[in-house]
Amino acid sequence: MKLHILGIAGTFMGGVAALARELGHDVEGSDQNIYPPMSDQLAALGIALKQGYRAKHLGGGDPAQKSDLVIVGNALSRGNPAVEYLLNARLPYVSGPQWIGEALLRERRVFAVAGTHGKTTTTAMLAWILESCGRAPGFLVGGVPENFGVSARLGSSEDFVIEADEYDTAFFDKRSKFVHYHAQIGILNNLEFDHADIFPDVAAIQRQFHHLVRTVPGNGRLIVNAEDKHLAEVLAMGAWSPVTTFGIDAGDWRARLIVADGSEFAVLREGKELGVVRWPLIGRHNVTNALAALAAADAGGIDIGLAITSLGDFRSAKRRMELVGEAQGIRVYDDFAHHPTAIATTLAGLRAKVGKARILVGMEPRSNSMRLGAHADELAPSLADADTVVFLQRAELAWDAKKVTDALHGRGRTAPTVDALIAALREHAKPGDHVVFMSNGGFENAPRRFVSALSPATK
Repeated sequence: MKLHILGIAGTFMGGVAALARELGHDVEGSDQNIYPPMSDQLAALGIALKQGYRAKHLGGGDPAQKSDLVIVGNALSRGNPAVEYLLNARLPYVSGPQWIGEALLRERRVFAVAGTHGKTTTTAMLAWILESCGRAPGFLVGGVPENFGVSARLGSSEDFVIEADEYDTAFFDKRSKFVHYHAQIGILNNLEFDHADIFPDVAAIQRQFHHLVRTVPGNGRLIVNAEDKHLAEVLAMGAWSPVTTFGIDAGDWRARLIVADGSEFAVLREGKELGVVRWPLIGRHNVTNALAALAAADAGGIDIGLAITSLGDFRSAKRRMELVGEAQGIRVYDDFAHHPTAIATTLAGLRAKVGKARILVGMEPRSNSMRLGAHADELAPSLADADTVVFLQRAELAWDAKKVTDALHGRGRTAPTVDALIAALREHAKPGDHVVFMSNGGFENAPRRFVSALSPATK
């Protein structure tokens, strides 16, 4: 079957493309913005990428170019030329989540990882645990896990681990993506207000999470953060599956930090110590992610001792505090930041690791919620562990970023362009500093450009 994927360069849709190709379909796709790491993965798979959303990419009247099915990503809306053409031409179409649910997940044992934060890391972590323990799982991760080098694969067992996003499915299906996934084991990592472009309040997100709870069978299991009040309220709406809880200081699965930055911690289940994790990750949030993954693996029948040991070899997904380079004694990181809580926990983990060394942050308000200003009041407090912040205020930003930088009391400034932001950070950076670029978009390749700016010219 010939498939055309609209929005193919997105992390989820790129994974769908990889799985469809592995299933033997003829796959191509189009997108408005195509950049690494997904563009690299798709090119390596030999999947043709077309720039822009145009009728001609869907055939445009040429029967020889027509696809058998169009898979539509949720980034596309009515008014998009490709969407209008496929509707007018009556082309067969389906959403990405529905396609993967029907074509692949219905017959698998699905581990679905949901939550406002930590979905990508926890999904990659759980997939790695299963892989290390000989289960050869399939997976779809909203990023490229370093342990695997690809964001998605079919696997050779019944197990399939999927990042379960609460964002809406498509322009024609406003339910959250995860209702399509047929989860047997569902992880509810945390729940906060986000996606201000589609959800009016936390209660609306909770209703969607409860839809996911409703789809988990009675012989499945829910793995739920015991320290999250919003998730407790979701469960209070009704749960029909056994529930296992986790949290550093509460729940069936807990952690005792041996090193303050979270790089070493003991794992406890119902008060009994099961082993110690020693790994390269930092931060309390990653300890919590690990507890969720271990509890889910245990529910799937994995030997917990082997699972704990496997985390020592875990490498997170790209753009999750990814060290992209070091020059002139300055370490540079690329981090997929989209919410004040994630920013705060990431920087707190780095602060615990580096002590009194300076932390500089280049921040791009890239998510829809960020661009709408939904998190404006929480951004300055979330940057408490940064010594210097340069905030990208493009001309089209709908609110004044000085609201954030003024609240940083001399530690913050704005920059109108990425070039200006890089120059400002270059002016401030000194040997021994840690510079973190935070954005959930391409950021015009700013982290690597900054490393190049620091490096001496070569002839």
